[in-house]
Amino acid sequence: MLRLGPKLVGTYLRALSSILAVLSATACAVPASPVETPPVEPLPAEGLALVGGTVVGTGVDTVTVQGDSITALGPPPDGVERVDIAGYWIVPSVIDAHVHLAYYPAADGLREGGVAGAVDWAAPLGSLEAPPIALRTAGPILTAEGGYPTQSWGANGYGLEIPNVDAAAAAVATVADDGATVVKIAVGAGGPELSDQTLTRICDEAHARGMLVGAHALRDGDARRAAAVGADILVHAPIGSLSADVVEAWSTKAVIPTVSAFSGTASTRQLAEAGATVLYGTDFGNTRALGVSAPELEGMVDAGLDGAAILRAATAAPAEIFGLERLGAIAVGKEASLLVLDADPLVDPLALTRPVAVLHRGELVAGALPGR
Repeated sequence: MLRLGPKLVGTYLRALSSILAVLSATACAVPASPVETPPVEPLPAEGLALVGGTVVGTGVDTVTVQGDSITALGPPPDGVERVDIAGYWIVPSVIDAHVHLAYYPAADGLREGGVAGAVDWAAPLGSLEAPPIALRTAGPILTAEGGYPTQSWGANGYGLEIPNVDAAAAAVATVADDGATVVKIAVGAGGPELSDQTLTRICDEAHARGMLVGAHALRDGDARRAAAVGADILVHAPIGSLSADVVEAWSTKAVIPTVSAFSGTASTRQLAEAGATVLYGTDFGNTRALGVSAPELEGMVDAGLDGAAILRAATAAPAEIFGLERLGAIAVGKEASLLVLDADPLVDPLALTRPVAVLHRGELVAGALPGR
């Protein structure tokens, strides 16, 4: 993506109004040049112990990193360099549950800003090489012939057209064979639509393969329909308030607010209060924060989420839902991808956006370790 351009071209149904069209029109089909990044700094081969910091959620502890893993909590082994980080806080690196790395190939920038994992919700088949962060992918959006986004920003392979219900299973197989572990469907995005029968077939086939289904459904009625056909995740919080039955339908499912991209503050609040799992996600590529997004966190705060809920939404919850087993927690055996912060994120969630040091897979990729 070269600069922000129209993401949605064409009519988005009259009820959305021209304002919604403007909100949606921010992604471009032409990839931008990769962001240049400085070299990383390997830690000592014998390991490094971060001493005296506060591991958020467990209290003051010592975290020992050896190779690409966390190898000890508590007293470190002999011979390991000790670094005093008293007065600082340690959290796992963040997982961005909604990115588009084919639009904006800047995974290095995400990594250096504290993002260790991500979920890509639209990319042409075969377009994503192994990035420097853990990645789950959907491949192209499954859509109707001539449906969203194939006639606009996604004309170059970002959508996979399904001609009829009998082709639904083959479409899921196509993205799965390309490495996808999740599936994305378009519901109410303008233009030709897949039938409920076809959408249900997609969801059934995906679930049979152990794949979750994310739905692009930005209106109340679209979210109702997405839940009815079996979708698991709203990849954007719908714009505006939701009906009571829609909130109930999604109360046991998941939502990625992307409030900095689509302003779904009201629906995020409703769904979070109803018990839906909230997952931090930025629609990166459409948005451009290289790291943890301050506008997204501010939007989540506006939607009523406190520091603990935001931290979970950015770490443990997506790690569990998307099978990123080595991420999401400070624990022995987890990946040595962590952030050293200058404030407690449970009190100040925006501390996540300004890490003092970023360790990724046992290397210092940004900032500096206090006391070293």
